[in-house]
Amino acid sequence: MASSKSLPSIKGSAIYKKKEGTLSISKDQKSIEWLPLNAPKSDVTIIVAHITNLQQTPESAPKVMLKIFEKSPDAAESVTHLFHFNSPSNPRAEANAIKDALTNLISAIKANENSIPRANGSSASAAMAMASAVTSKPKCEGNRWYDDAHLKVDIELQQSLMKKDPALHRTYMESRRTKPDTISDSQFNSQFWSMRTNILRAHAVESNQKRGQYNVLSTVKPRQVDGELKLNISAEQVQLVFSQHPLVKRVYDENVPKLNESEFWSRFFLSRLFKKLKGERITEADSMDPTFDRYLDANNGNGLDQRLLVTHIPHIIDLEGNEENQGGYRSGNRKDITMRPGSSAKVPIVRTLNSLSEKIMAHVAPSDVDPADPIGMDEETFNSLALRDLQGDAEENRIMLNIKEQSQFFSNEKSSKSAEAALYAKQIPSEVLERLQMDVDPASMENDSTGRLDLRAAIGVLEDSDSEDEEEEKVAHVGSKASLSDAQKQILEGVAARRTEIDGSSGQSSLSGLSQRLFDRLTLTHATTTEFLHHFWVIFLSGDPDRAGELAKMVETLDRAMDRITAVASDAEKEREEVINKQKQHIRDVWEQTRKKIKWNPNTIGGGQKVVMEMMEPTIKTLRKASKEYRKALAAEGIKAS
Repeated sequence: MASSKSLPSIKGSAIYKKKEGTLSISKDQKSIEWLPLNAPKSDVTIIVAHITNLQQTPESAPKVMLKIFEKSPDAAESVTHLFHFNSPSNPRAEANAIKDALTNLISAIKANENSIPRANGSSASAAMAMASAVTSKPKCEGNRWYDDAHLKVDIELQQSLMKKDPALHRTYMESRRTKPDTISDSQFNSQFWSMRTNILRAHAVESNQKRGQYNVLSTVKPRQVDGELKLNISAEQVQLVFSQHPLVKRVYDENVPKLNESEFWSRFFLSRLFKKLKGERITEADSMDPTFDRYLDANNGNGLDQRLLVTHIPHIIDLEGNEENQGGYRSGNRKDITMRPGSSAKVPIVRTLNSLSEKIMAHVAPSDVDPADPIGMDEETFNSLALRDLQGDAEENRIMLNIKEQSQFFSNEKSSKSAEAALYAKQIPSEVLERLQMDVDPASMENDSTGRLDLRAAIGVLEDSDSEDEEEEKVAHVGSKASLSDAQKQILEGVAARRTEIDGSSGQSSLSGLSQRLFDRLTLTHATTTEFLHHFWVIFLSGDPDRAGELAKMVETLDRAMDRITAVASDAEKEREEVINKQKQHIRDVWEQTRKKIKWNPNTIGGGQKVVMEMMEPTIKTLRKASKEYRKALAAEGIKAS
């Protein structure tokens, strides 16, 4: 570059990542280097050809900063470098000089690239560029769905997904709003979408899918309303009718505008021609329409049958060829009617559907190998056609994770036993068996009115007693009404839980007593907290000392996440207290008006702080684990946590 040789050596004092140093352009004018103070070699080197953008603070700003965007050919996204000029004499002049020099170098590189001669001695022609774009597009379209780096930077695809999924959009906006200032928007986007590449890929595939053709005549169903024919048919359906049935297009062209369009379609869907095209049998009871009946014997093909005859048809499915080779029905059992070649009047529905299927499949891009191709194929094609279901299962190469006592996996380490388990734990099996034997001992049992042993009295069942107040005075006994009621309650609760598990829970039970507003708020808090936990572990496990400040800010964000959970729990408790107070006031009003006492247990009201903490217990444990590991790492470095 002739222009670069005249450039003098340019450098300036600049701070990079809180370290002082010197920023200068190399002697060969191909890179810019930042050298820390008292360091033997350069710490940061940026290739000038890889610089995509330059940004500088305005002249009126008190701080003088220069941001350089670098993107290497093999990188998925740009890397930013921020330099803070701190020269005691004139930092603005040094920054301007470096920026102007870089601008001239970048312009010279671009001009040199545009002037490179092509194979024909001139710049690439528009035709060659178009041909290159056309030939490269299918490859890009096919591979971009499987390229994670492309999915993470596809802003249009990400916005389309968030428009379709409002919950994901709320999570994104809330996480972005509450993220630490040390995390830039580009870093946040990269981390956020790197954990959702599977969702982006599924959305990209779904968005690029196109609906194929279908049997349109079977979907159009005219109906009679108050003696008047009602018909709903869209422009897309009309085009499909014309495409699948060229005869209808011919009838339309010959009779419209003699008939207006609405009258044409109303009469067509009531005609014999419509029944024939659907494959239904025409009967004498069907109404006659001279306009459409004269087309009953017309050909409905568009030349597809002739094209199919020209192509190679395997003998195993060539019915007419088999008939010719076998010489007719002179021997053997007669073939089924569906396997006999003949006129279209025989089994019209089968022939109509077969013909329509051929037309629909003719518009589908082929995905297999033409059976008429010569025998022999490469190994990739053979592997794609291999019958994998006939092969044995591939040996799994994975690490087995064996978990003991899975029911306790998400529970607290110091969680206490349930009341029922504690009750059974206190009982001594030998004493329980002894009491049971005494209950059924014939020597101690009473007799009923018939002189037989009274088993009901032995187990404590009194059928004459139905008072609920007396149950509190009686001692719980095996087989008593209280025991039977408890057993019935447990069985019904199990059935209800199983039904909920199979059929899905109702809206009220899934909220666990919380209002929809609080439940949505709790869901959003959980999603954003999980997002920040992902960010924390990515930074913490990277081991990068330059990101220590960013990690400290992230820990503060996790502490605020715990405060947000506590705030939701507090609001849930207030909401539950309002419901309880409202119900108590209702009971007092009923008592004052009717002197009737309503039995009510406040424990039947769900929600509250307890429910929120139970739902968020795994997340709270994860937050404590992250904070514990961070402080443990600080202690190992001899740093006291603030």
